[in-house]
Amino acid sequence: MMTKLFLGFILLSCFYHQSAMGRFVVEKNSLTVSSPESIKGNHDSAIGNFGIPQYGGSMAGTVSYPKENRKGCREFDEFGIAFKAKPGTLPTFVLLDRGDCFFALKVWNAQNAGASAVLVADDLDEPLITMDTPEEDSASSKYIENITIPSALISKSFGEKLKKSISDGDMVNVNLDWRESVPHPDDRVEYELWTNSNDECGIKCDMLMDFVKNFKGAAQILEKGGYTLFTPHYITWYCPQAFTISKQCKSQCINHGRYCAPDPEQDFSQGYEGKDVVIENLRQLCVFKVANETKKPWVWWDYVTDFQIRCPMKEKKYNKDCADGVINSLGLDLKKIERCMGDPNADSDNPLLKEEQDAQIGKGSRGDVTILPTLVVNNRQYRGKLEKGAVLKAICAGFEETTEPAACLSDDVETNECLENYGGCWHDKIANVTACKDTFRGRVCECPLVDGVQFKGDGYTSCEGKFLITYCIIIIIMIIIYYKNKIIVASGPGRCKINNGGCWHETRDGHSYSACSDSGNGKCACPVGFKGDGVKSCEDIDECKEKKACQCPECSCKDTWGSYECTCSGDLLYIRDHDTCISKRAVQGKSAWTAVWIILLVLGSIAGGAYLVYKYRLRTYMDSEIRAIMAQYMPLDNQSEVPNHVSENRA
Repeated sequence: MMTKLFLGFILLSCFYHQSAMGRFVVEKNSLTVSSPESIKGNHDSAIGNFGIPQYGGSMAGTVSYPKENRKGCREFDEFGIAFKAKPGTLPTFVLLDRGDCFFALKVWNAQNAGASAVLVADDLDEPLITMDTPEEDSASSKYIENITIPSALISKSFGEKLKKSISDGDMVNVNLDWRESVPHPDDRVEYELWTNSNDECGIKCDMLMDFVKNFKGAAQILEKGGYTLFTPHYITWYCPQAFTISKQCKSQCINHGRYCAPDPEQDFSQGYEGKDVVIENLRQLCVFKVANETKKPWVWWDYVTDFQIRCPMKEKKYNKDCADGVINSLGLDLKKIERCMGDPNADSDNPLLKEEQDAQIGKGSRGDVTILPTLVVNNRQYRGKLEKGAVLKAICAGFEETTEPAACLSDDVETNECLENYGGCWHDKIANVTACKDTFRGRVCECPLVDGVQFKGDGYTSCEGKFLITYCIIIIIMIIIYYKNKIIVASGPGRCKINNGGCWHETRDGHSYSACSDSGNGKCACPVGFKGDGVKSCEDIDECKEKKACQCPECSCKDTWGSYECTCSGDLLYIRDHDTCISKRAVQGKSAWTAVWIILLVLGSIAGGAYLVYKYRLRTYMDSEIRAIMAQYMPLDNQSEVPNHVSENRA
């Protein structure tokens, strides 16, 4: 235990030594007092690192200072205090004193009592600081993620002025303004996320991964549209030269102590080591670099979310083999990524990780990166809850007015990530089935349900299932053989039900055409009205232009997709089979005579049938009578002698 604490102290000391030349910048928003006259004016306030600041907007309200529970460390219900504004009045901003409990707990209790925002008055005369979330524990995590109101820290002197005005009976009206909290110089926002691949660091790691999964869809749309420039970053530390050969540094660092990360489980005797985290962080940096070189930097979001789902530490899959599987599924160049990573055992600098360490030190308006996760928008650190809606609002506040993309002006950001490479999920080309499912938050890889049959598998590399009996009867097997650039597809009933038998098909204006036919020799042939190879394309034939139809003098031709329309002038009717126009009256008269002849033919057929039946039955009856008479005088060979009743009477 002492060894662990000692090493942790060394690593933290190294980090602070590394950033000693930098500084911590407090992100501020403007607070304007409109009344009373005695304290009217603008004042600075430090944005809290939780809740949801209204980036790009402002909020007006009335300040209330409770008579009891002034530090807000207990629930206000215990004192019968409520801050919910009455209809028609301004929202309530609750003023609380610093001390005795976490900043976040004060804001949480005020929110539950109906407050719209919270101002915390410092208890020391000092420069403003950022109100951060408490250390990770199960109790605080239950309310931190549910804080939805903004909060700010104000100086002790300004807090005393507000309290005095309220005690004098004045109505104190203030306006919180976040419109200048994020610089907005042009029509592109540059932002970066300082993150970590470790998924066993507790509540903050869970919050970070939830944010990445939820924000991925919006981030990729903004990046693909050229509206944003995103860069991921990873914090690393270094081990002092005197300790580089120690067991602790060897397990936590790569490149001979140059780049280190804390042990994931905080236990050197079991589980994964800190160097495992550094190597995966480096791999994710190289994934972004290679994807960026292929003009698809947004693939980083796919890799990070897929790796977290497929390769968690809890399942002992946090390793190179699992990472390589994710990389291959996304179509990235694995060898190029490995070259980018270099040798982690080399006694030399890694260019990529060296840049990351240099970037941790604050520059310009951005302070040192000391908190994980950290989001920086237009070189200004984001403060507030790491949640999709709040972060999107902060990014949108970074655009120059009137240049915001549609994603910032609408409530929804729709995306379909399954259209490109099936989202990196499993797919069956022959059956045209994929495990990719598009959602508002981005795509997920889940084995599909096909005609009542649930496929089973991880959704990324495999999905197995049995087709319904009807499908088995229709098609036993489809074999595609590529020989001399010709495709031979097994023929049989139902072959067109699977991927259209490999033939061309298209639907337009509610009409569907296919070059596949269940009958025939299995070849693809364009349907009537089309021409082409039947596999890749079938083009509509213009029957009117090529004079293949509707050529009679009275005809007027109009080409349609897959067919044509022919009309006749005046009181004429077009007959397609004969390609001619005739009078509608003639057609009607001809149709009437046709009906008469049909009726006569039917009646004649019935009469003829009845005559034949009558003749047959009559002949049968006559034959039986003749046989009976002849049998009396001349018995047949196959019949017994008929008794002669006349002789019997004479005897």
